[in-house]
Amino acid sequence: RRILKQTKYTKDFMLLVLGRRVSLSFVKRVIPQDPVLLSKPILQNFRTIKFRVIHSSTVFAIATRQNTDTMPERRPFVRLPTDVYPVNYGLCLKPDLIDFTFEGKLEAIVEVNLATNQIVMNCADIDIITASFVPEGGEEINATGFNYQNEDEKVTLSFPSALQKGSGTLKIDFVGELNDKMKGFYRSKYATPAGEIRYAAVTQFEATDARRAFPCWDEPAIKATFDISLIVPKDRVALSNMNVIDRKPHPEDDSLLEVKFATTPIMSTYLVAFVIGEYDFVEGQSSDGVTVRVYTPTGKAEQGKFALEVAVKTLPFYNDYFNVPYPLPKIDLIAIADFAAGAMENWGLVTYRETALLIDPKNSCSSSRQWVALVVGHELAHQWFGNLVTMEWWTHLWLNEGFASWIEYLCVDHCFPDYDIWTQFVSADYTRALDLDALDNSHPIEVNVGHPSEVDEIFDAISYSKGASVIRMLHNYIGDEDFRKGMHSYLLKFQHKNAATEDLWDCLEQASGKPIALVMSSWTKQMGFPIIVVDQEQQGDDRILKISQKKFCASGPHNGEDCPNWMVPISICTGEDPGCTKLKVLLDSPETTITINNVSPDQWVKINPGTVGFYRIQYSSAMLESLLPGIRDLTLLPVDRLGLQNDLFSLSRAGMISTVEVLKLMEAFVNEPNYTVWSDLSCNLGVLSSLLSHTDFHEEIQEFIRDLFTPIGLKLGWECKQGEGHLDALLRGLVLGKLGKAGHKPTLEEARRRFKDHVEGKQILSADLRSPVYLTVLKHGDSATLDTMLKLHKQADMQEEKNRIERVLGAISAPDLIQKVLTFALSEDVRPQDTVSVIGGVAGSSKHGRKAAWKFVKDNWEELHNRYQGGFLISRLIKLSLDGFAIDKMAAEVKSFFESHHAPAAERTVQQCCENILLNAAWLKRDADDIHQYLLKRKAPPV
Repeated sequence: RRILKQTKYTKDFMLLVLGRRVSLSFVKRVIPQDPVLLSKPILQNFRTIKFRVIHSSTVFAIATRQNTDTMPERRPFVRLPTDVYPVNYGLCLKPDLIDFTFEGKLEAIVEVNLATNQIVMNCADIDIITASFVPEGGEEINATGFNYQNEDEKVTLSFPSALQKGSGTLKIDFVGELNDKMKGFYRSKYATPAGEIRYAAVTQFEATDARRAFPCWDEPAIKATFDISLIVPKDRVALSNMNVIDRKPHPEDDSLLEVKFATTPIMSTYLVAFVIGEYDFVEGQSSDGVTVRVYTPTGKAEQGKFALEVAVKTLPFYNDYFNVPYPLPKIDLIAIADFAAGAMENWGLVTYRETALLIDPKNSCSSSRQWVALVVGHELAHQWFGNLVTMEWWTHLWLNEGFASWIEYLCVDHCFPDYDIWTQFVSADYTRALDLDALDNSHPIEVNVGHPSEVDEIFDAISYSKGASVIRMLHNYIGDEDFRKGMHSYLLKFQHKNAATEDLWDCLEQASGKPIALVMSSWTKQMGFPIIVVDQEQQGDDRILKISQKKFCASGPHNGEDCPNWMVPISICTGEDPGCTKLKVLLDSPETTITINNVSPDQWVKINPGTVGFYRIQYSSAMLESLLPGIRDLTLLPVDRLGLQNDLFSLSRAGMISTVEVLKLMEAFVNEPNYTVWSDLSCNLGVLSSLLSHTDFHEEIQEFIRDLFTPIGLKLGWECKQGEGHLDALLRGLVLGKLGKAGHKPTLEEARRRFKDHVEGKQILSADLRSPVYLTVLKHGDSATLDTMLKLHKQADMQEEKNRIERVLGAISAPDLIQKVLTFALSEDVRPQDTVSVIGGVAGSSKHGRKAAWKFVKDNWEELHNRYQGGFLISRLIKLSLDGFAIDKMAAEVKSFFESHHAPAAERTVQQCCENILLNAAWLKRDADDIHQYLLKRKAPPV
């Protein structure tokens, strides 16, 4: 696997000779994903690597240069040795909520596979005081040394003589810190109802942070059972994965209690959890007898009722869907004040951000309710898919997350059919994944992960949203019945064990009789997706379609040689019955011709009904023309109206059609009634508005937005009408916010009037109107408006309301007030995880805000990076701060900044941002004049 010789290196290409007996498939598989095989300077700046066997002993690789860097050199990494492994962890922890430290005792039953005089475990930020090993029936052997490898987060315990093959007990006494980094065993700050500041001790172990709470074998495949005890103040709640089996006073201190929990099933370390703090709860029982509790901050039990209702419905749904019973006696869902992710699926004790679990019947908006339903559905799916059957290594993380991100929608659709949630999936997950995956700096769904520092980086829209989208495509291709059959056999076969992606494909293949592994590996092992190019001709009563595929790139179609191919499940419907698929084919070659019988010349033909296949479509102009009336008269289904518009928008960004064509298409949506379609339109117009903020005709695009949204705004009005539902509430908030931000005078005046009444307590704004009203008054407000908003933030008792305000503060226009908002972002008033959305709100609101936010991030880099220490929040911060730039030299500035300020967990994000900036700049150069002319012509009086 070593490079033996470099023979040539020129500006345009380089030639590498790789060692004897290296198979071509090995090179193709490993080199693009494992740059440690090649030295950094060699691999840098290359976009495609082509391989050719010259003769039996050598493989040549030719790499083509590009401007953006590929991933930097990976750190060498070795998994833990297998000579000693755990069977059961007996773990006792005693946290100190005043000094923020903890003491721990570990008594692990281990199996020695191979005689050895050392034990290697994971350990980070922990000091071991004593360690010993007691062989079964033998004398205790004290460890003579602890060698910490801090870089690799490991410790080697050395013993004076070899530990012999067989069972034994490893005993370790240790101490650690309750950190404030939202990972490992950490402290979370909260206020009591009386306003006193206190701290809870909580955990977040995924991916690799159980090692910060106790020395362990912190790899998903090394499963064991756990017996956990916690020594806690007697006035605190103590929770863990299992139910409490004993509670007794601590023998040395009567202010403490020792709480003992039942033995867990065999499980991975990253799913262990414990929480010590002050909480109230609401309780229910699922129809299959599982006790469900939702823990809330003290005094807010009422706010746990909605999540409880969802959880109690969801558990039986999954029991039935998987046909495998939930294996624990209870499940707790708990709201944690300081929490980096949205939620975490610890087995039997699921932790959530407050905003992902708590719903106040009066003060929570419809979108919060929907968010809670989705997150609860997602985390409970993991109790089977992830916890009962666990990925063998982080390379297969996507399977856990992609699957849970798909089935959360299935579950919410079951619980709340009126949410029309599958249409929302297309806008929230599917199109987001397509946008990211069109970049040269995307990555395959399955990424070879080595060192734990690489894991955080793949908690992204490819693992979650593309993962969910290809599983949705697969489910559609197989059919629900066979899919469920395959899922059931997979969970039964691998329960309490570990599995890889291929294991799931095998089970689904056996259930369906279809070539699942072959089809799916084309979607999971190579990055990107195809654009399907379609043309048609009429022959008598038949329609002949010519269909071809090539890789879609955000910079335009892939025209090089060696274009990758996908196995593409393609469905086709016609105008005769838009909701019914007329034909299904599997496109497994670059092009094909399909005949559809009995289609009259006046009928349209649509590819990908339901927008299920993970690809973009480019129709011939005649086919597109025939589809457009279906937008105006609503004969196309909402999800297809959305998909058509979104495809064209991305083709315009890639330079394959003019942006003016998309603006014309957008005007056809004037009769659109569907929330999700408007949401996607709004999102794309936001991208365009941000792009045109770099021009001197930004006001013209605002006028376009006002014209497009005014009719639907007038139709909806401000007040909720009889018979309206969830989606009407979401649509009203979206439309009024869009009109207000774009400076629509009647909306602005009404928003100011309602805001004044709200602040004065005359008429409190409904929860669904708060975001649009706050945004509108701030966008067109002054320092008094900002002060009022900050006061509302301080008074808010609910995290949802605080977040609502934090997200819109950046809309303020004056430079000195923008600075004030940025300073506020890092203040004590904003929870650490929410600083990111305040800064992101500033960056996303205006040209000045964008510059100010980026400068602020650079000036405060040390504090921000230290605060989020390599977690995915740092990637999110970088993306939100940089996404709107559209000047070539900014890409160089960003690249140069991160060369001297390393952010290992965000390297790929930085490259994606630089690529997006260059794409925006090219788009602006290409289309700005045409857009300007079109917007002027729209306003001109007819001659």
